[in-house]
Amino acid sequence: SVTFIYPYWHVFVTSISSPDVAQSSGFKLWPKVFSLDAYRQMFMTKTLWTGYKNTLIVVAMAWSVSISLNILGAYSLSRRTLPLRGLFTGIIITTMFLQGGMIPTYLLVRKTLNMGNTYWAVILPQCISVSHLVIMRNYFMNLPQELEEASIIDGANSFQVLIRVMLPLSGPMIATISLWIIVSNWNAYFNCLLYITDSSKYVLQIIMRRIIQTDSKEMTSAGEAADQLSTDTVTLRAASIMLATIPIISVYPLLQKHFVKGVLVGSLKG
Repeated sequence: SVTFIYPYWHVFVTSISSPDVAQSSGFKLWPKVFSLDAYRQMFMTKTLWTGYKNTLIVVAMAWSVSISLNILGAYSLSRRTLPLRGLFTGIIITTMFLQGGMIPTYLLVRKTLNMGNTYWAVILPQCISVSHLVIMRNYFMNLPQELEEASIIDGANSFQVLIRVMLPLSGPMIATISLWIIVSNWNAYFNCLLYITDSSKYVLQIIMRRIIQTDSKEMTSAGEAADQLSTDTVTLRAASIMLATIPIISVYPLLQKHFVKGVLVGSLKG
């Protein structure tokens, strides 16, 4: 636990320390000279809020598309009456091992589909994960088949069975997959790096990457008010890391009990 927690705590202490203390080497358990100037300067940075806005848009769109497509695909593959179900499942699982590669994917998204500089270029290439699909399929297969049969006898069609019977019983599984989708899209930056050239559509991770890899003060320049703050590259980088990780870490405790149950139940049956 210490090996996982301390590096995060070290970055946090660095972000709330004065520049002189932050630049000193050694273990930091508590800030010797407390300072929030790094956070004040980050909050005055327009690009930070642009990154937050774009990331929230991408996460919301990606969650909506991904959870819908995964549910539809997983429920279809879980039905024993689906013709060629084994063949379809095998083809989908094969994509976990055989992929087209980065260059063909780039040409498809950027040239053929013409989705450059759009949110869809970041979302669609990874909207369906085979591992998520398999877990959801296994979860649906574990639900009592008698529920579906009773619903069909009462006159329900496949969509009504899915929406009114299966989904209300699938809260833990949906919460688990939702957490994975949100975290992966919150941390994603590579697709944005490939397909987005308009800086007004950069996601948060791209903004943070530029702050960490380039001159932090230049990236976070916010006018005369920022020049009066006592900050340096080290404290700004630490503050940027904290601002990028705190929101997504705060989501996990809300879904933890569903997360554990969903993973266990979704992995029982193949």
